[in-house]
Amino acid sequence: MFKKLLTTLTTLAVLAAAALPALAASPCKDWPAKLRMGVIPTEGSADTAKRFMPLTDHLKKTLGVEIEVFTASDYAGIITAMANKHIEFAYFGPKSYVEASEKAAAEAVAMEISMDGEPGYYGIIITPKNSGITTMEQAKGKTFAFTDPNSTSGFLVPNVLFARDMKVKPQEYFSQVKFSGSHGASILAVKNGDIQVAATNTEDMSRMEEKGSASMKDFNVIWKSELIPGSPYAVRADMPVSLKAAFTGALMLYNNDKEGMQKLQIGGFLPANDASYDIIRYLNKLKKELAKQ
Repeated sequence: MFKKLLTTLTTLAVLAAAALPALAASPCKDWPAKLRMGVIPTEGSADTAKRFMPLTDHLKKTLGVEIEVFTASDYAGIITAMANKHIEFAYFGPKSYVEASEKAAAEAVAMEISMDGEPGYYGIIITPKNSGITTMEQAKGKTFAFTDPNSTSGFLVPNVLFARDMKVKPQEYFSQVKFSGSHGASILAVKNGDIQVAATNTEDMSRMEEKGSASMKDFNVIWKSELIPGSPYAVRADMPVSLKAAFTGALMLYNNDKEGMQKLQIGGFLPANDASYDIIRYLNKLKKELAKQ
């Protein structure tokens, strides 16, 4: 069903593209002279900026405006950058988007779909392949890594697992709990034996596989979440309506670029809005309520 929807949206994007060259030739007068897109550091700032460069080039060509990629050392840095009006666009995770919608007037306009056509991805908890740790029960007493406090799969979702389903506190269940800073860092820490257990996701595992840094064969997946809504692309609320529409259209048009999709390790983009992430708001609320028990 989602593949059919993606095909329909791609067709619409091609039709809409007829209007984009006019925008590219003469950007709207109320658009900024340069647009900056913040990207959460899922692999570390340098690797993340490199992965998004083809998309950035596409946006520059399609919108006819200079595009600059903005990265930070953590997720909060991207939220802060939008709150201080240092960026106009951003690629967030679902949880960091919800934070940004509250603190930085971020508005979701599109979401990623997986390479299998699903409107999202899965959180996973991994251990080294030959560690003998193949269940959450066997992970007790081991070293554990979250990703970032604003990560969905690397913090929020596993915390709901621990509190609601396992009824344990991570700091008591594991011998050590730390934050790695990025999904790439978590994956490599487990692969290299620096950490025994870590929370990450299927999307970033695919990205690590794409660049040859790790493979799913290197790990045991000892837990997998339900589907998490696809990571959103957002625009700052005070941007012109014409720019929001053009940015959304440009993302839909990028669905035609198979090499670009391969680089991002996604199946394409779907339109999204703020309500697409209400489930994340529910999980945030649930986590807080469980913490009081």
